Amino acid sequence: MTDTFPKLLLRNAKEAGDQDALREKNYGIWRTYTWSMYATEVRRFALGLAALGFERGDKLGVIGDNRPRMYFAMLAAECLGGISVAVYQDSIASELGYILEHADVTFVIAENEEQTDKLYDIGDSLGKVKKIIFDDPRGLERATDEWLIAFESVQAKGDEFARSNEGYLEAEIEKGQSSDVAVFCYTSGTTGDPKGVMLTYDNLLTGIYSTQKAEGLLEGDELMAYLPMAWVGDFWLSLGSAVALRMTVNCPEKRETLNRDFREIGPTVMVAPPAVWEQILTRVQVRMEEADWFKRGRYEKAMAAALEVEQLTQHGKPIPAGLAFRNWLGDWLVRKPLRDLLGVANVRLAYTGGAPLGPDAFDFLRAIGINLKQLYGMTESSSACVYQADGQANTETVGRALDITEVKISDSGEILLRGPMVFVGYYKNDDATRETIDTEGWMATGDAGIMTDDSQLKVIDRAKDVSKLNNGTMFAPQFLENKLKFSPYIKEAVCLGKDENYVSAMVNIDLEALEIWAERNNVTYSGYQELSQKIEVYDLINAEIGRINADLAQDSALEGAQVQRFLVLNKELDADDGEVTRTRKIRRSVIADRYGQLIKAIYENEAQVETDIQVTYEDGSTGSIHADLRIMDVSGAASVRAAA
Repeated sequence: MTDTFPKLLLRNAKEAGDQDALREKNYGIWRTYTWSMYATEVRRFALGLAALGFERGDKLGVIGDNRPRMYFAMLAAECLGGISVAVYQDSIASELGYILEHADVTFVIAENEEQTDKLYDIGDSLGKVKKIIFDDPRGLERATDEWLIAFESVQAKGDEFARSNEGYLEAEIEKGQSSDVAVFCYTSGTTGDPKGVMLTYDNLLTGIYSTQKAEGLLEGDELMAYLPMAWVGDFWLSLGSAVALRMTVNCPEKRETLNRDFREIGPTVMVAPPAVWEQILTRVQVRMEEADWFKRGRYEKAMAAALEVEQLTQHGKPIPAGLAFRNWLGDWLVRKPLRDLLGVANVRLAYTGGAPLGPDAFDFLRAIGINLKQLYGMTESSSACVYQADGQANTETVGRALDITEVKISDSGEILLRGPMVFVGYYKNDDATRETIDTEGWMATGDAGIMTDDSQLKVIDRAKDVSKLNNGTMFAPQFLENKLKFSPYIKEAVCLGKDENYVSAMVNIDLEALEIWAERNNVTYSGYQELSQKIEVYDLINAEIGRINADLAQDSALEGAQVQRFLVLNKELDADDGEVTRTRKIRRSVIADRYGQLIKAIYENEAQVETDIQVTYEDGSTGSIHADLRIMDVSGAASVRAAA
């Protein structure tokens, strides 16, 4: 019975051994592993782990970029009845140490010297770790510490172990059951320390097969493995779905070559969090800003027609023949070449998840011709469990539940989920488990939402973040922040307004977009800090917010939530500083505490504020940046604020 990933891997090697399973690009060349080769690599490493003393129930820590050997190692641990625990590769040493210690990790596979150095920095807190296994030997060739061992050496030990333990691995794989925990996926920790979500094979596989049925995932679909391995979405897709459905995973060479690697592979299925889609959007907008007047004009006409068609389609209205023709022509002349340039020409199914994507960005990306759809779920629900069907994608809802998922709204307005995909509990935190899953199996999501008349789920915001202004206007900060981030010049935004008379914002500029803008407008600067405080940049952001306010003014429910004042931070919100999570979710309590002086100045109508902002450097040391930040009223908003 193929009810675990190791059993499915053996099935694939037997039934489709010569089919491509995984590729990795290195020095510009793609190397391919067939399913037979994939199984062999996993087998050798698993036996090597066994030789080193890895036992059923042990945990394997994984830290690094998406590399075949990292996936081999995760499956190898599962073959032996172990559990994999991936950590965000950009975690600072203390974050890494917390998760590895909390999860009781006994073996770690680290991609390279950089990740290995982090482990040595926190060695005193890793008393349970018996071995650190490294993939890339550069810088570690002469290491003699018995704590360290090369990936190849582990496999060599596996070959030796196999000679005197025939049938050992097959017997261990056969012991595995669908109820076994396959992975710990740690939450992003927006309100406290990350929690270890325990997901079983049954949790994961029921969701995978239900998604295949609903969305038409196909054997041989091409995937790009470029998202953090610690994110449940990557485990669900690049390991779970790939093995269960025989999809082909591609590991790009490095971040800098990602766009070119996308174009070379032409993935057919793509999943990404909003930050990735926003980067694509910014790249398009900036590129068009640089284009000559003829190309820019043709692009604007093509997108205007596409956006009009998209709006009509979402509202179920007919498309006039003339508009349909202009849209077809615009796709042929502009949008199709643009999709090819972005590397998404072959994408059949595209999803955004992990956090809400702004409606403007969603409509824009769909208008380009990407079949982008919203999905809803979380780590505790084994990734997404609510999807938008083809032809039903829209910005108003996140779709209908999969056939295995039950959804209801509590009396307080919170979204509740139930089904076989719901996690079994938080590791070493029974109290939090009981708070999240009730006695009837309903899981509290922490999100506020409603069900529409046609049984589609509409997510409003995080329940704890939705509040009201003093004038009674609903204040949903995430919705407003997503509106702001549609601007190519705004990379991140924090909206303020709870228990206040009006909404204000603190924003981060998008350096890549502003550098091009500054060059075109002859604005000189020496770096991020200076550029962020230029009066020309403030005027630009002012105009961008004014445009967004004009859009909000068209909605009677949100008219009073227009942004009235703003400031531009002279540093990016950083996960190392605890201001955002590794998945770019805002830690609002940290922001309120760290930037309390700035927030106070905004609402006391100050025009400038002096501040020392604390920063954390890559080596873990800290410092501060002194600055005088200007605070600006949004043009046209003063009268609204005065009325408030």
